Amino acid sequence: MKSYELEPRYSTNEIAGKCLKCLGEHELNFCLMELLRGEDDTELDEELKERYETIVGFLQSKEFEPLRRESERLLSEGHQVALQVGRDIETGQTQYKLIMKDKMEEY
Repeated sequence: MKSYELEPRYSTNEIAGKCLKCLGEHELNFCLMELLRGEDDTELDEELKERYETIVGFLQSKEFEPLRRESERLLSEGHQVALQVGRDIETGQTQYKLIMKDKMEEY
C-alpha cells in the first residue's frame, strides 16, 4: 500500500497552519498542476493520478469529518499529529491512520 502523509498544524504568529481539509485540497491542486505540466513521465503521471484519487477518496469519505475533528482535538491539546492516507492495492479501498507523532500512537 502506497500512503501519503498529511500533517495538520495550528496557526501561530510565525507559522500559518492548515487543517486536514486544506492540506487535502492543497495536495489535489499540486497533483493537478503537475499533471497539467505534462512532463511525459508515465510513471510519475501514474503516481500523481494514484495520489490524486487517494486524496479525493479521503475527502469524500464518511471517515473524513471524524478524523478532522479528532486531529483538531489532539492539536488543541498540544500534540503533533499526522494522517496517513493510502489505498490498498488489492481491494482499492482507501485506508487511514491518525498518528500522534509526539507519542507515536495510532488511532
